[in-house]
Amino acid sequence: MQLHKILLIIAAICGATGLAMILGGQIVNAGPLFILFFILLAFAFRGYPHLKGFSFTVSIFAAVTTALFYPGPFVEMNGFVFATLLTPLIQLIMFGMGTSMSFDDFAGVLKMPKGVLIGVVSHFIIMPLLGFTIANLSGLPPEIAAGIILIGCSPNGTASNVISYLAKANLALSITITAISTMLAPFITPFLMKFLAGAFIKINVWAMMFDIFKIVIVPIVAGLLFNKFLSGKVKWLDKAMPLVSMFSITFIIVIITAAGRDNLLSIGPVLLLAVLIHNLTGYTLGYWSGRLFRMSERDCRTIAIEVGMQNAGLASGLAKGMGKMATVGLAPAIFGPLMNVTGSILASYWHRKPPIDREATIQEPILSQ
Repeated sequence: MQLHKILLIIAAICGATGLAMILGGQIVNAGPLFILFFILLAFAFRGYPHLKGFSFTVSIFAAVTTALFYPGPFVEMNGFVFATLLTPLIQLIMFGMGTSMSFDDFAGVLKMPKGVLIGVVSHFIIMPLLGFTIANLSGLPPEIAAGIILIGCSPNGTASNVISYLAKANLALSITITAISTMLAPFITPFLMKFLAGAFIKINVWAMMFDIFKIVIVPIVAGLLFNKFLSGKVKWLDKAMPLVSMFSITFIIVIITAAGRDNLLSIGPVLLLAVLIHNLTGYTLGYWSGRLFRMSERDCRTIAIEVGMQNAGLASGLAKGMGKMATVGLAPAIFGPLMNVTGSILASYWHRKPPIDREATIQEPILSQ
């Protein structure tokens, strides 16, 4: 613990010095200090139980800061454009998502039809409409504003399942909503984008539908089959997938940040605020949509998390497929790390306030990963 305190102190010194250098006009020279600040902070957090969960997110901030100050190595190296790795990396993440699921997750619809229906419908109504409203009010350039709508029209990601578990929500319901919304995405997301984002950017519905099948459905089905027939038989892969997924997420965000560096530097604070409002309002409206239909406290928490947390990786892949990674892809790149921070804070708050509903009788399954 003493080492982690020392790391916190050194991190604070680096951060304060870097900030002083920026205020003094030495922005370029402040880069290494901010990178070191986040790296040390990530290691320091691992020594504190309540902060340990933020370590990965802080390390993403370190990578993003590196990409902002030194974008060149993350855009192209020896003629190889790193953006070409975006789709394979997302497919790898989706395969990992599939290996953590089972075909039984889809049977949850029969066990909890009301909760699944409310969760999925709320998700595909609240977040797209919020994204459309915020995009119109933000004053951001059309292609960047379209990215806000894109993240709103995307399905859930597995991060919502982890947050639901930590928040003492209904994990079984969370997993089922994620599974159903993901499988519906090829049919719903492109048409929502055409309807809501068509005024901001040209949308090819069929091309987007094909991209979602290629990026999400195929690797998830492959992961499901792997989980059914080979789970436990290739133990090294079972252990490696979470680490591979974390590395892939980080590298995707770095690639997008480097490609859109100039746009981020000019509109970063506005976009960050817009994405934060989108995320937090999603939690709030999701929770109260559950309350509106008299759902239990555990189910309301689940729906709040499922509505507020999106599959930022898929949104990034779709932006790449549109050839707009440096503009449309910026909102998803910011939304991903941000929702992990807000989701962790929300989970920590709810974890200390166990739900008191007597009607919530479904037991939480144990996370396999």
